[in-house]
Amino acid sequence: MTSKENSIIKDLALAPEGHLKIAWASAHMPVLNEIKKQFQEELPFKGLKVAISLHLEAKTAYLAKVVQAGGAEVTITGSNPLSTQDDVCAALVEDGITVFAKYDPTPEEFKQLNMKALECKPDLLIDDGGDLVTLLHSESKEHAVNLRGGAEETTTGVIRLKALEKEGSLGFPMVAVNDAYCKYLFDNRYGTGQSVFDGINRTTNLVVAGKTVVVVGYGWCGKGVAMRAKGLGANVIVTEIDAIKAVEAYMDGFAVMPMLEAAKLGDLFVTVTGNRDVITGKHYEVMKNGAILSNAGHFDVEVNKVELEAMSNGKRVVRRNIEEYQLKDGRSLYLLAEGRLVNLAAGDGHPAEIMDMTFALQAMSLKYVNEQYKAIGNKVVNVPYELDQEVARLKLESLGFGIDSLTPQQIAYLDSWNEH
Repeated sequence: MTSKENSIIKDLALAPEGHLKIAWASAHMPVLNEIKKQFQEELPFKGLKVAISLHLEAKTAYLAKVVQAGGAEVTITGSNPLSTQDDVCAALVEDGITVFAKYDPTPEEFKQLNMKALECKPDLLIDDGGDLVTLLHSESKEHAVNLRGGAEETTTGVIRLKALEKEGSLGFPMVAVNDAYCKYLFDNRYGTGQSVFDGINRTTNLVVAGKTVVVVGYGWCGKGVAMRAKGLGANVIVTEIDAIKAVEAYMDGFAVMPMLEAAKLGDLFVTVTGNRDVITGKHYEVMKNGAILSNAGHFDVEVNKVELEAMSNGKRVVRRNIEEYQLKDGRSLYLLAEGRLVNLAAGDGHPAEIMDMTFALQAMSLKYVNEQYKAIGNKVVNVPYELDQEVARLKLESLGFGIDSLTPQQIAYLDSWNEH
């Protein structure tokens, strides 16, 4: 069957708009463009099937086309029901990629679309949040028969992979792309920082300056969100469970306090922990009337919606991607994008130039695991430092910058213990 016959999307007629979006993204992804040229010459995935689960928008679509250029038969599905863009899906189908994704499916439909993507019995996969890997270790085990390994995009997925590895259940090698320097230093910090406020500002049409923004978690994503909030003129509070990160936030100039104290002060909350229930009923009880809640972690479990609903007389959509929860004591709290990733569910995600580096790492890591899967074994491994450096080098080259190299004398000096 062709990709058109096999795919499940909303409407193939939407493809022209999708092609324009992909063309715009690819024009601003020079690193991935260079890797595409290499793949077209080398065909590292010739004859192989690759399954991809990522936020299905234009930048992701271009990654899928780069993998396809390497000779792969590509099947793609969405990693979040609200981040899928139907026009992009249609464009990919026209380009010969099989797509199982629609915007805003029911939870049951979303799971079925993910499962359909695995029916190709992939040789390699790219995952975001660990959904495909989880299915391949549970309900879709029979579809893992050809699997050599894959690459994981985000913190939440790496946590799940390491849990599988720890209990001895991981069935194939996975590269933790999320933990690469070029991922967390740039994507997690600059990408998340900008895209979170792109999504919030587009959705609310409210000013950030002068507001108190509570950033829940000060990992690399939290650092980026706090930095951008400060740049927009907000008063920033950071909450943490890690003492070292809390001291770092303090020395970066932010107020640090427990969540229950911050809940009384915040106008806008952004969760970026990768954990569940970081904002719950006890926090809602003390929040200001009109406080806005948002999440930038992978799953919609950081802001506890069950407890929020239990404390409410009702809720209503007051603006696209904004739900007003009318609390029983008369206050209102506003939840953005159903508590899902606000930068993707209510925006277009990270800037193209940022995802250029991350998706370059994905493409190169996929090639790496395909070449080394037997040697790696069923483990979670980091992106080789050489690949990280290569992506950074290509990025510098695309910007027209050069850097210095060590002289032979400097190399010898660094390798010795008795020279000074």
